[in-house]
Amino acid sequence: MKDRNTTLTKGLDWPLIYLYIILVVIGLISIYAVEHREHEDFLFALTHFSRNFSQQLKWVGISGVLAVIILLIDSKFYTATANLFYVFGIFLLIIVLLIGRDVKGSHSWLSIGSFQFQPAEFTKLCTLLALSKYLSGVDVDFSKLRSRVIASTIILLPTLLILLQNETGLALVYFCFFLVLYREGLPGILLVVGFSLIFVVLTALLVDKVVLFIIYTVIAAVVIFLMRKAISRKRSLLAIVLVIWAFCSLVVMVLVPFTFEHVLQPYQVSRINVMLGKEVSHGADYNVTQSKIAIGSGGLLGKGYLKGTQTRFDFVPEQSTDFIFCTIGEDFGFTGSMVLLVIYVLLLVRIIQIAERQRSDFSRIYAYGVACILFFHVAINIGMTVGLAPVIGIPLPLLSYGGSSIITFTMLLFVLVRLDADRQMVLR
Repeated sequence: MKDRNTTLTKGLDWPLIYLYIILVVIGLISIYAVEHREHEDFLFALTHFSRNFSQQLKWVGISGVLAVIILLIDSKFYTATANLFYVFGIFLLIIVLLIGRDVKGSHSWLSIGSFQFQPAEFTKLCTLLALSKYLSGVDVDFSKLRSRVIASTIILLPTLLILLQNETGLALVYFCFFLVLYREGLPGILLVVGFSLIFVVLTALLVDKVVLFIIYTVIAAVVIFLMRKAISRKRSLLAIVLVIWAFCSLVVMVLVPFTFEHVLQPYQVSRINVMLGKEVSHGADYNVTQSKIAIGSGGLLGKGYLKGTQTRFDFVPEQSTDFIFCTIGEDFGFTGSMVLLVIYVLLLVRIIQIAERQRSDFSRIYAYGVACILFFHVAINIGMTVGLAPVIGIPLPLLSYGGSSIITFTMLLFVLVRLDADRQMVLR
């Protein structure tokens, strides 16, 4: 037994595990605060299994068992089965399209009896394993276009299937994997193009499309005039300017209007317009307004645990899930919110440190993928609660209520812990 226990704990990164436990505990006490009422005690919340708190305790217990199982499995298992995980994840996403359930406007849930889960969460792990497996292949030259297209396809296939489930928020998470590709050698110019595209889309949402078309045309004409001598020597420069002008015009005049009219749901369009200040809607901005009131009312030190009025009287919808951060803000104030953010930063820094000490390309790529997923979730979720990002239904890692979310993040982190424990091995 002693040898078995030694094998289980040998080489484990305890700082990362401790940070994981701290965040899970903060999540539990926050969910309890959301549901607590003055006439109820802790035993009541613990024994009423219809309550989110008791359900989350169950999910935490299952996550703990899964964490131990993951640590008992040899690291080579994850490299050997990475592609099988990916195929299984894609299979689940297709099954959801055929027999999935609609929950709050998205067709992304599978039900087995009373148990229901969201495969789009689990396939983040599957996609990351497959991406790490491919990029770490000895015959893969990521400087070649073919390799970049294959890696992008691994990312975009589940993204498309999740978009078809009307789960836009989780689909957006998958784009964070392109940061992993950048770390592995994707040209920085592509990221510049990506951010430029975001800028063009935002301007298209804020400025009349005809006015923008005129502005882009004038800018292109001025650039061509100023570069006329260089263009006369190298005609390809003219083609580049015209392609950029045509692309920006196409985005503004065609792609953005088409997306808003035929791709996005009306409530999604309304949320984006509210965030940009183009629309005032008591329905679309109610959640964010109440969330900001809750966070602002916490002040510097908060109202005290279980003392938040916004929390106790259910003013903030989805407060156990998407808006769990406002519970921290109301009960523990700016100080508590900053402490939580510091914990997340420490977790991200620790994961990056783990990534940089790996001998295996597979482990390093996987670690950076975990960091990107966590960063995206934290940034967007907290941005939602304070009105800096549209409400797209992304949970706060390890805090938000939900079995699919906490199990997935537990698996993501503990697979990393297992890989790191065996970092002296070169995995392929």
